Amino acid sequence: MRVGNFDSVCEQFAHILQGKSKVDHGVCSVNFKRPFDITIQGKKSTAVLGVDATFESLDQYGNALNIAEVAIFEEEIPAFTHAAVQQGLIISALHNHWLFTHPVIMYIHLQSVESPIHFAHKIAYCLSKLKQYPVPG
Repeated sequence: MRVGNFDSVCEQFAHILQGKSKVDHGVCSVNFKRPFDITIQGKKSTAVLGVDATFESLDQYGNALNIAEVAIFEEEIPAFTHAAVQQGLIISALHNHWLFTHPVIMYIHLQSVESPIHFAHKIAYCLSKLKQYPVPG
């Protein structure tokens, strides 16, 4: 795979997700923040609310390992997971990272092996089901 092609796919990936791309050691990533008021053990936190979408191992057929992790409120889980299943994405985990958050924050992990461009469209659709679309990090 030519480096220029990887970079071009990475830029398209970020554009679809409405974010900014970063390439590091053969991994394309797009990071977002979720701008909500959250406390952990009663203390305000902005560091825990994120969305990370990445792809790597792009092959000659245009397929890659695609992975996303999304910080999600409990009440957003049904619509988001329904959208992910509709899109044919694998939900590999749904769990908390932190205890004593208010409101309760969970993290959902999604994955696929396919074109990163197709994955980006699927993730963008899932993100549209959140209360507010994440903002670039």
